[in-house]
Amino acid sequence: MKSEYKITMPPVAIEAASDDVKSTLEEQQANFGFLPNMYQTMANSPGLLKMYLYGYQQFRETSEFTPVEQEVVFMVISRENGCEYCVGAHSFIADNMSGVPEHVTDAIRDGNSIDDTKLEALAVFTRTMLSTRGVPTKSDVEGFISAGYSERQVLEIILAIAVKTLSNYSNHVCQPELDDVFSNRAWSA
Repeated sequence: MKSEYKITMPPVAIEAASDDVKSTLEEQQANFGFLPNMYQTMANSPGLLKMYLYGYQQFRETSEFTPVEQEVVFMVISRENGCEYCVGAHSFIADNMSGVPEHVTDAIRDGNSIDDTKLEALAVFTRTMLSTRGVPTKSDVEGFISAGYSERQVLEIILAIAVKTLSNYSNHVCQPELDDVFSNRAWSA
């Protein structure tokens, strides 16, 4: 999904970056071995990029979700928000870095049920949190907890929604090209 309006500011290259974002871009290039196009477009608002990276790091490092569960949450949010860039990028990360079975990644991409009961409960609850704008029913939360999750993880899904909202929405209006490294997992809303 892309906005009818596209931000006209060009992606920020490291050599042209202002002092308040240059070191952030350099650090991300060192982390990835390349500078993701999404980060270059987000860098037009240094606060946006820094807030995204901080929230992303907090979710990855402090949540009680496994790497597989983290990808399920990020992919469900990105798919529901129609973010082509993030679904493509997270599909690659899921397949190659987080250990998500490809059939699970594909089920999320295609809007199908996941054949793993616990991961399906996670996906359903994440969608519920999005569709209800953070107002799940008591039954929704009880179902999530009975699948083996905790109240803390309810809050951690809220963190993931905040993080992915930053990237998904900025990608809608900035429309970065999917990086070549992710291109074999491109996705269209």
